[in-house]
Amino acid sequence: MNAVVYSRSSRELSLSRTKTILIGLVILSLAASVAPAEDPKSIDTLRQLGNAFATIAEKASPAVVAIKVEKHVTVNSPTFQSPFDDQFDPFSDDFFDYFFRRRAPRQQPQQPRRSPKREYRQMGQGSGFIVSADGYILTNNHLVGDVDEVKVALTDGREFTAKIIGTDPDSDVAVIKIDSNNLPFLEMADSDKIGVGEWVVAIGNPFGLSHTVTAGIVSAKGRSGLGISAYEDFIQTDAAINPGNSGGPLVTLDGKVIGINTAIIGPGGNIGIGLAIPINLAKSSYEQIVDKGSVSRGYLGITIQDLTPELAEQFNIKDTKGVLVPDVMAGSAAEKAGIKSGDVIVELDGQPAEKAAELRNKIAMKKPGAEVEMVVVREGKRKTLAAKLDERPSKEAIGAGKGGPAAEKLGISVQNLTDELAGRYGLEGLKGVIVTEVEPGSSAAMAGIQPGSLIQEVNRKPVENTKEFSEEMEKAAKDGKVMLRIRHENNSIFIVLTLPKE
Repeated sequence: MNAVVYSRSSRELSLSRTKTILIGLVILSLAASVAPAEDPKSIDTLRQLGNAFATIAEKASPAVVAIKVEKHVTVNSPTFQSPFDDQFDPFSDDFFDYFFRRRAPRQQPQQPRRSPKREYRQMGQGSGFIVSADGYILTNNHLVGDVDEVKVALTDGREFTAKIIGTDPDSDVAVIKIDSNNLPFLEMADSDKIGVGEWVVAIGNPFGLSHTVTAGIVSAKGRSGLGISAYEDFIQTDAAINPGNSGGPLVTLDGKVIGINTAIIGPGGNIGIGLAIPINLAKSSYEQIVDKGSVSRGYLGITIQDLTPELAEQFNIKDTKGVLVPDVMAGSAAEKAGIKSGDVIVELDGQPAEKAAELRNKIAMKKPGAEVEMVVVREGKRKTLAAKLDERPSKEAIGAGKGGPAAEKLGISVQNLTDELAGRYGLEGLKGVIVTEVEPGSSAAMAGIQPGSLIQEVNRKPVENTKEFSEEMEKAAKDGKVMLRIRHENNSIFIVLTLPKE
């Protein structure tokens, strides 16, 4: 991609044109429902709304930056072909088209590159926003997490080479810094307080169009299970977000940031379903990155799942709001606090706990060593327990103890089938390993594997414990495919899943 340098006048033109289009669309969409066009009061109302958006754009845009990234790649193969075609190469002109569409690249005939050794540059672009007067900038990890150089352009025409302070792939948050002072910056709002239906404004550089401003509403909150990042609690908006908006701010009518624009749901460009990382989640990562350059997370040491009406009935829980604990790891903070398998967590630090993903995110936002108070329901009685959080271990360490690396690639965790678990899930007299956790969006989840599923065979070999399961899975990984015999809800089925070859 050839870097595009926008002049100051073209920025002003883009912003002015966008404001005009925005106000025009608002007028067209609201005129019919507010009152006839000839009503002076209606016109005044629309004019005030347009002025409000223009004020937000004028206030917030100077703190929004355009980011260009560059990565140097050396290819040793004499017949190297990029795994991406020109349109969907993540570092080509359509860098963000790849990230936002999240679909397989189109295959097109290419001529092999014949040089026995070639060095070339991959380039991409996106957005970010300044959060301190001394030059700290928030953006996405998928933009700057694995690059050699980051360039930042401000609205006043200045350009800087930015330093990557740190990244957090699990939340898709990154922090970079430019060497300057007295910079305009955006304040962070409390994203927990934003309500569905409230107006929001997205600012960024879609398709390289500098400082484009779009408006819409918060259409949903707490979106998770999409497989975009490890910790998901997305704000959904219909404000137009397109490739290149990634890393830019989603702001309130007060001009404060409530989210980092990150992804689009749909086959291509904007169709009215954009996703932003809540700024409260991003702020937790930001503070740790600035403080020590990396992120560590609190860890209870439990597997959790949503409490369904069917499970609530089995556990004699009248209220179906809560998070069920299938497993407690030995020696963990949860075990030390007295949490037991079968407990239902209904409160965390005085706030309701209703969804597993939400509880997991709240624990992860806390630092290791933090103390939390939980209310659990056990055998129909409420108990208050306190825990001091451990530090979350690496994915490799977690996978090694829960089925091995191959199982981790499938997106599952397993444990030995105990008498207690067998009784709970109606698996008495059976042998195998029980699935305790399934990563949203993983191949296992797509195949219908759920917590409580019993894996009885791996490639027609019976498995009775996690050691045997791990050994058979590692053998299967060499072939790239595995066939599992799964028992779930009194039915046994065979499923075939693809594994990355070693």
